[in-house]
Amino acid sequence: MRRFVPGSLALLTLLLWAFAGPVSMANDTSAELSAGGLVFARSADVSLESETLKISPKLVSVRYQFVNQATQPVTLTVAFPLPDIDLSDGEILAIPDADQANFLGFRTRVDGKPINFTLRQNAFLGTKNITAMLRDAGVPLLPIGPEQSRLSDLSEAVKDQLLQQGLLLKNGLDDQGRQLYVAAWTVKTAAVRRQVFPPSRVIKVDHRYHPSVGMSFDTVLRKGLRQDKAMAAEIARYRKEYCIGDDFLTNLDRLAGAQEGNSARIQERRIGYILKTGANWAGPIKNFKLTIDKEQPDRLISFCAGNIRLVSPTTVEFTATDFTPDKDLKILIVGRFDAASSSELRTGSTSVKIPDRRRTQSPPPAVVPPPRP
Repeated sequence: MRRFVPGSLALLTLLLWAFAGPVSMANDTSAELSAGGLVFARSADVSLESETLKISPKLVSVRYQFVNQATQPVTLTVAFPLPDIDLSDGEILAIPDADQANFLGFRTRVDGKPINFTLRQNAFLGTKNITAMLRDAGVPLLPIGPEQSRLSDLSEAVKDQLLQQGLLLKNGLDDQGRQLYVAAWTVKTAAVRRQVFPPSRVIKVDHRYHPSVGMSFDTVLRKGLRQDKAMAAEIARYRKEYCIGDDFLTNLDRLAGAQEGNSARIQERRIGYILKTGANWAGPIKNFKLTIDKEQPDRLISFCAGNIRLVSPTTVEFTATDFTPDKDLKILIVGRFDAASSSELRTGSTSVKIPDRRRTQSPPPAVVPPPRP
């Protein structure tokens, strides 16, 4: 999905030595949603002096230090884009917060003080903004979890119109034989605010949020699975996206063994982060520091970067000066996770199954407002 930074590639491999009983792989997989950094119109005056990024499966925090190089204050509209959610994508999505709008639990501070922001959420079918149409019809923009049942509660006239337009898809029946539905649009969300940058003064901006962590109850990289020729394309994808090297696979084999079954109970966690927005400032990021915490010393971690160093039994670090990111970050953590972590990465987290029906649908007609309920 997303990748990482320019320069030479390196692999840091950290070992997991714990073993346990078997668990089936089946379809026990959820997909990560990548969030990232601040976005605003490219500024010739505001420079990003430093970015300190810390990532773990439970929390992402980032501190930016900006300086306005001009002699007058500069006011910019700043946006933090939450990940797009394609409701027709056919994946189990890891949604870490129950809030339908702020589903990553995003928070921000400026110079240490909490800052209010506006959450802007819009629905799109392709490039067509259908937000107003859905709201006028009483349709939730993000109908997942408990909100998904509201689609079935819409009036028959509204449902028929949405079905005809390709905005709504039938999704089987519930236990009472009632038709269920899923949405076919994409939801885009951003936390937006106005920020004043006084001249020649450092402004510190802090962000914290719960990452959307992709989860699998096995890994295709185990020897018992990757030897299957049918898995060759998937193995190649992993190698490219996470910079998986032979040393990583050797250590994984030592951990998991060569048997087909996952008797060592190896699991995956996947985290994405959008770095490319760091190229919007006046010049490169002067000082960039990335710290990744795998939380347990006996796990494997892999991602693409250069000059990685181990700073603690659970933490690795990448630093760069005059850094202009042109790719995004994908992190793979492989190891054993406890039952609480496997079922719920944090209190209130949700995995949402979104059926893939796009391949069976005809192209949707032009969008017109449905009748009001």
